[in-house]
Amino acid sequence: MAIENNLSWEQELEAAVREECLGALEDLEISDYERIELWQTNLGVVLGENKMSGFNEIFDLPEQSLIREDCQHFVAKLGNEDEDKLSVLSDLESILTFHCKSDKRRKYNQKNGWTDLLFPLIALKLPRSDTYGLFEAISNKFIPRNNDAYHLLRLIILYHDPELCNLLDTKKITTDLFAAPWFLSLFASSCSLQVVMAIWDVYFQQTDPFFLFFLALVIIVNARDEIFQVSTSKSKEELLEIIRLLPCNLRTEDVEDFCSLAYYYNTRTPDSYKTELRGTLFGDSCPENYEPNKVISQALCLPVSPMELITKSALPNVPASTQQVRFFLIDCRPVQQYNAGHLPTAFHLDSNLMLQEPITFATAVQGLLSAQQQAIAAGNNAGGEHLCFLGCGQLEDDQYTHMVVASFLQKHTPFVCMVNGGYKAIHEYLDLSVDISLQDHSSDKCLVCCDKINSMNSPKKETKVKSEPGSSGPSSSNSSSDLFGKIGAAMKQASSEMKGKLLDYIVNPTGESKSENSEKSFSGPNKHGKPYRNLAPVFSIDDEDDPTDGGSIDLEQTQDYVSLTEWKRKPDVIAYYRCRSLKPNESQKKYVDMYGCYLFITKTHIYALREIESNPEMAHIVVKRPLASISRILNRVKHPNIITLKYCSIESESSDETDMDRFFIPDYKEATQVLSKQILKCVQRQKAKTSKNQLEED
Repeated sequence: MAIENNLSWEQELEAAVREECLGALEDLEISDYERIELWQTNLGVVLGENKMSGFNEIFDLPEQSLIREDCQHFVAKLGNEDEDKLSVLSDLESILTFHCKSDKRRKYNQKNGWTDLLFPLIALKLPRSDTYGLFEAISNKFIPRNNDAYHLLRLIILYHDPELCNLLDTKKITTDLFAAPWFLSLFASSCSLQVVMAIWDVYFQQTDPFFLFFLALVIIVNARDEIFQVSTSKSKEELLEIIRLLPCNLRTEDVEDFCSLAYYYNTRTPDSYKTELRGTLFGDSCPENYEPNKVISQALCLPVSPMELITKSALPNVPASTQQVRFFLIDCRPVQQYNAGHLPTAFHLDSNLMLQEPITFATAVQGLLSAQQQAIAAGNNAGGEHLCFLGCGQLEDDQYTHMVVASFLQKHTPFVCMVNGGYKAIHEYLDLSVDISLQDHSSDKCLVCCDKINSMNSPKKETKVKSEPGSSGPSSSNSSSDLFGKIGAAMKQASSEMKGKLLDYIVNPTGESKSENSEKSFSGPNKHGKPYRNLAPVFSIDDEDDPTDGGSIDLEQTQDYVSLTEWKRKPDVIAYYRCRSLKPNESQKKYVDMYGCYLFITKTHIYALREIESNPEMAHIVVKRPLASISRILNRVKHPNIITLKYCSIESESSDETDMDRFFIPDYKEATQVLSKQILKCVQRQKAKTSKNQLEED
């Protein structure tokens, strides 16, 4: 209930802020006096306070001649009277000179946008000190101060329009080439004075300086059709100039829609990057030794913090039409790591399959996307429009995960992000609440837990646990556990509610009823027996206790341990195929992915050998069937690599089917051809033997 109340309060606050910010646009022709009052309030500037009291009126900077020249060009554009021009020229040069002298790390150059930024302020005709006060506040609070801004803008474009971002990358048009003048002047270098002032009226009311990035996003996304149209006929330089001049087309009457769209994109973007970058992108101090933020500059896609993922996954069910970011979490770790602990809302997609078993991987992806759409329609917290990928958290171990993410981006899939730090970061964030918040967590198998145990066992100096600022010792830990307990409960409740349905969504995304015609048989017209209604997913969604059915693949069977290498060399083995065994769960009418195995075909039998995880060279026999007992070989039209083998008793004259096995076989075409051929030979041998016996009896 507390979570619901918090959500309602946050939504009301966002709506109020948006209404207040955009309310300034209802009457765009506000007076200069009203605008001055609005800006100085929002920027925290006290008018009348002499910010330039320390200026000694000495103009001796190394770049002083460049400053004076640019100021003269600037004043020439104003078209004022000569007397006014001299006054403006003096104020402008003084402001720029003092701005550089007040912080020796500031260096003037023609590309830093200072003169453009001062243009709307000079137009207000304020005293020099007040003009500088506004200029300094705008520079510190709203102007990005390093190249991380342009890396971030690219990631935001990639998040919402990967096809457009791919075009820019192909043309080698980096975002700084067109967005630098937009950002450094807050569009004053490109837009008319009235448009700039209308945009600033809204922007300065925002407590979020990152709103600037979404203004830039709207400009370029809205022009995507034009960009694609001219991209084939224009050179890089011509296309770049077209993009750079896009803000020039804005009119005063467009500003309200322009800002509304920016707000819309802002609410549909994960925002944990703001915490990561706010201190380095915005502020009144410039670091002497700036180094690019690797989380942003080297990111494959937009990063999401563990905190944002977990808290937003714990929110209650919301309608599919909501604008709030909802994640569809895809855990790309190996299956052993996933089974040792995962978030309840995570769906497993083993990234290793992409290269090892591409057919299996493609089927799994198709199932995931189908499940995602159904989950979105259901409004469940286990599903969302935003694909969030989770790796191990170690660069060398996440190479396959990065390949999976890249494959989605290459297909121009929007709303793709990754958890920054992977599972390790989530584990560390949950801390003492790991067992409460994670599902199937096993401390003796979880790699993060094992690493912690190993580090604790290693010799080290005794240290005291340092409390976070504002914490109150042990009680703080208890309150944290209570919070994660509530989050975990909210996640697990909705997760268990949806995951049973999601298996059906993956199997039958359209909701159409199944019929016998949806299966095709390799054994001719014999269609006795009931067709199976559901397909098996080729990846694990939930570890459920499946009731034992009549199938032959049962872990309780007698297990004969054999060497896989020796079996592959047996002279009577016709062929063998890597596959996965699928076990039916009749109570829920679905199939659960069980384990990897090898399917061996001999002249007389078919065997399934399950691999032993601790020793990949060894296996045990879980299926042994005479070929003569196979009555039908079935597969689905939509998923032909899922093969069902149905059996009848060879000792009985009845043709009733008594048992079945189901496998996912990547190389299903060859496997079914070889198997059908051997069954035919077996039947022919049996007929020949029967005929021979009859002749001998006669």
